[in-house]
Amino acid sequence: MQNRPQSKTVAAPRDRQVSVWKHWVMGSVVGVTALWAATEVFADSHEVIIESHGFNEYGELKYGPDFAHLDYVNPDAPLGGEISISWSGSFDSMNPFATLTGSPGVLSSSIFERIMTTTSDEVGSYYCLLCTTLEYPEDQSWVIFNIRDDVFFSDGTPMTAHDLIHTHELFREQGTPSIQLSLQQLVTEYEALDDYTVKFTFSEDAPRRARIPQMGSVLAMSKAWFEETGARLDESSLEVSPGTSEYMIGEVDPGRKITYVRNPDYWGADHPLNIGRGNYDSIRIEYFADNSAAFEAFKAGEFTFRRESSSINWATSYDFPAIENGWVVRDTLDDGTLPGATGFVFNMGREKFADRRVRQAIGLVYNFTWTNDNLQYGLFQQRESFWENDRLKAAGLPEGQELEILESLRDMLPEEIFTEPAVLPHTSGDRPLDRGNLRQALALMEEAGWTTDGDGLLRDTDGNTLDVEFLETRQSFDRIINPYIENLKRLGVNVTYNRVDPSQYQARRQAKDYDMIFGGYSNGLQEGTGFSQRYGCEDKDDVFNPATYCTPAIDAIGELIPKADTYDEMAALVRAADRIMRYDYFVVPVWYLGKNWVAYYDFYEYPENLPEFGLGHLDYWWFNQEKFDALSAAGAFQ
Repeated sequence: MQNRPQSKTVAAPRDRQVSVWKHWVMGSVVGVTALWAATEVFADSHEVIIESHGFNEYGELKYGPDFAHLDYVNPDAPLGGEISISWSGSFDSMNPFATLTGSPGVLSSSIFERIMTTTSDEVGSYYCLLCTTLEYPEDQSWVIFNIRDDVFFSDGTPMTAHDLIHTHELFREQGTPSIQLSLQQLVTEYEALDDYTVKFTFSEDAPRRARIPQMGSVLAMSKAWFEETGARLDESSLEVSPGTSEYMIGEVDPGRKITYVRNPDYWGADHPLNIGRGNYDSIRIEYFADNSAAFEAFKAGEFTFRRESSSINWATSYDFPAIENGWVVRDTLDDGTLPGATGFVFNMGREKFADRRVRQAIGLVYNFTWTNDNLQYGLFQQRESFWENDRLKAAGLPEGQELEILESLRDMLPEEIFTEPAVLPHTSGDRPLDRGNLRQALALMEEAGWTTDGDGLLRDTDGNTLDVEFLETRQSFDRIINPYIENLKRLGVNVTYNRVDPSQYQARRQAKDYDMIFGGYSNGLQEGTGFSQRYGCEDKDDVFNPATYCTPAIDAIGELIPKADTYDEMAALVRAADRIMRYDYFVVPVWYLGKNWVAYYDFYEYPENLPEFGLGHLDYWWFNQEKFDALSAAGAFQ
C-alpha cells in the first residue's frame, strides 16, 4: 500500500526561538501516510501545512511512517566481517567536497548522513533520517525539519540543528561554484529555530520543484570541529569533520588504502531505514595503479569483491584457480539504474569543435559494431540516449507534451528537430574502418571548410591542421581507443593519444585542459535543479559539465524542469532535452551494459529480492563467518 502525506488546514507557524507552541495530534487515514499536524490556531493567518515522515515530488511514498524495515533487506542479516574492494588511481584527500583542489578518497562522503535519504526501490522518494518529520505549506515556500535529539557524531558529541545550519552555510560559501549559486538562489533565509528544529525559506523566484529534496540533502558536519580546526570545505585535507553515519574513517594510507570501520556507538542502528544495512565491521579500499594489477590482486585474494568493467576480463580471464576451486563466485545481476551518458566527450570550449559537422565527422569513424564484436565480445549494447530508459528517452518524431515544449522553443531550434526522428548513433560495418562512414565524414569536413592535403591531413582555409588530443589515464583502455585513433588518422585528423598519470589527469580534467576525453554525464530517472548544474550555461565551466555544453534551448528547459507539476510533464521536458542534446552531438555515444558483472569470494550473501535501483554490495549484503573460515582453512587467501 502506498502512502501520501495528508493536508490539514492549520495556522502558519510564526517566527520562534523555541518550539513551545508545538502541540501535536496524530492523524491517520487508511491507505495514506499517517502524519502529524500543528493544531494551535492564530486568528490572523491560516494556511494548509503538511507534515510527514517523507516526501515525494510527484507521487506517493511506498513506506508508511511505521514501517519496520525496507522491503529489500534481510532484517536478520548478521553483523561482522569485512568487505574489501579495489580502486584504480590515487587519492590525496579525505575531503570529498574539495573536488577542485585534490583527489578525494573513495567513499569519503559516506561518513556523513543527510537530513533525508532515498531508497533503492523507488524513484523520487525521500525519508526522514536525521529528522523525525518535515513540515511545509502547500506552496512549498518554506520547509521545517524536526531533527532527532538522539543523533551523535562519531566523536561522541551530539548533533543539533546548529550543526546542520553551519554545514549549509559552508556549502553556500565554500562549495563548488555551481552549488554556491544554486543555494544562494534557492534559499533566502535559514535558521535553527531551536536546538532540534531548522527552517529554510525559499526565494519566490526559485522553482518550486526540488526545493524540499535539495534541502533534505543537507548533511551533518560538526560545527565545533570546523571552529576548532579552522578547516575549509574547499581545501583538500586528510583530516575531516566527524560524521554521524554507521562508518567512520579508520586507517588511511594516502594513495594506497582506506579502511572505514563501524562506529560501535552508532545512533541509528535500530532506525527502520537502517535495519538489515551497514552489515560489515569494516570496508577496505585497496588502490592500484591500473586495472590489470587490481585483477591480479583479486585472484590472489588481496581483496574479496570485484565489480568487473572489462569485457575482455569477463569473457576470457575468469578461469583462475580460485574460480576452479569454487572459492570465487562469478555472477551477472540485474541493474535497473540509469546507465551513464558516456562516450568520447568534446570540449566545446575549444573553437575547433564549434561546427557540429566537425563533431559528427569525428564521431562517424568510431565503429561500435566492430569494437563490440571484436574487442568487447559482443557483450554491450549501443547507447542511443542521454536517458537510456523508456520513460525519459526521446524516440521518433516529437509528439504530445514533448512537441508542445519544443514548439515553445522553436526560434531557438533547427527545423530538423521537428521534421526528423530523434538522432540515433550511426551504424557501422564489421571492419575496423567503415568506408561508407569515412566518406560521409570527409564530406562533412569539406562542408565545414576542411580539405585534405597531400599528406592526408585535413586543413582549414588558413592551412591549419585539425589537431586533437585524446586524454586518458587507464592503460586498459588502450585497446579500445587505439583503433579509433587510427580511424581518425585515416580521416585526416592530426590526432594524439596522451595517457597521463591519475593525478595529472585529475588536474587537467578539473581545469578543462583537454580536447577530448572518455567521460560523460550522470543523469537521473527524476530530474530537478541538478539538470541545470550539469547542462546550464551559467555552470558550463563546472566539472559536472565535461563538454562545457551550453545552449539557450537547454537553458530554458532547465528552468522548466523544476517547475513541472507532474512526473509526465517532467518526463516530456527531459525527452525534449534528450532530443536536442542528441542533435547537438557533443558526446560520441558508445556502449552500455545494463547488468552488473560481479565476482566475489564465496562468503558474501545478499537478499533474494534485490531492488531495481541498487546492487548494494557495500550496503545490504553481509558476511558469512563460517564460509570465510572454511575458505581461510582451504588457503584461499594469501
